[in-house]
Amino acid sequence: MELVPTRRLELVTGRSHPELAQEIAQCLGVSLGETNLREFADSEIHCRYGSSIRGVDLFIVQTHAAPVNDAIMEQLIMIDAAKRASAKRITVVCPYYGYSRQDRKSTGREPITAKLVADLFSAAGADRVVSVDLHSGQIQGFFDGPVDHLTAAPVLLEYLRREQPGDVVIVAPDAGRVKVAESFAQKLGADLALVHKRRQGQRSDQVEARDIVGDVGGRCCVVIDDIIGTAGTVCAAAERLADEGATDVWAMATHAVLSGPALDRLKAAPISRVILTNTLPLPPERRIDKIEVISVAKIIADAIDAVFEDTSVSEIFGGQNLL
Repeated sequence: MELVPTRRLELVTGRSHPELAQEIAQCLGVSLGETNLREFADSEIHCRYGSSIRGVDLFIVQTHAAPVNDAIMEQLIMIDAAKRASAKRITVVCPYYGYSRQDRKSTGREPITAKLVADLFSAAGADRVVSVDLHSGQIQGFFDGPVDHLTAAPVLLEYLRREQPGDVVIVAPDAGRVKVAESFAQKLGADLALVHKRRQGQRSDQVEARDIVGDVGGRCCVVIDDIIGTAGTVCAAAERLADEGATDVWAMATHAVLSGPALDRLKAAPISRVILTNTLPLPPERRIDKIEVISVAKIIADAIDAVFEDTSVSEIFGGQNLL
């Protein structure tokens, strides 16, 4: 007797950003599976899949939005439930990977929490990870299994080409983003500039932009970053660019963490547009006039489809997702 195995894709989501998961499902032409997530009276999380997932290729979508610890724990519980329900392959889809900024020890007696989160996923039973614009590429090495590192660059570049800001300069807000900013500049045929910054004391949210390397006078500057957290870096850069004669400043980032004083800083800064993606939820009441949100659902859906079909993910981005 010869059996021909059938393959079935199942997409489920946690509760941190169901709108993005629904967009991804629409792009794939599938329906979201039932996870029946709930809390017990003592706040413990419970998950029970609504139908059999035995033998399926399961993709669990959960971006690590605030409260980050709850989002990660919920995803771990969903992985464990899927493993015990005999899912054939479990792929963790985390558009924003929590604790990604704790990817190394910058001083003594610190954790490397990004590695800890990777270990937790592996221990729970995840076979593969899909994420968008990791804070640093080295995080891929924290996992023993495959990692598909996606980038929001295609949708951000499409926005810039469509809006045509004129004589534009792509600006790296610090040395760590030079490679990405250079890639944007090459694709747009634009010039590149760099902000030399220094953090003040031990506080990560206090930033001083000291010097600008590059010609920005009389031009529109687009500051490219992966995360806008407290907005200290991007606002300090914008103020320094304005002092150097930039006619306009845009800020562009993948992940809209926007914690603490971020919105107040962005309102006060000499920035006319803040372009963000929807890897993290941004409710209407937090969308100030400067903010525009563009979707990465199609990029994530294309990657999920490639993983399911066992085709190349990097070809979707022409190899540029490895920056």
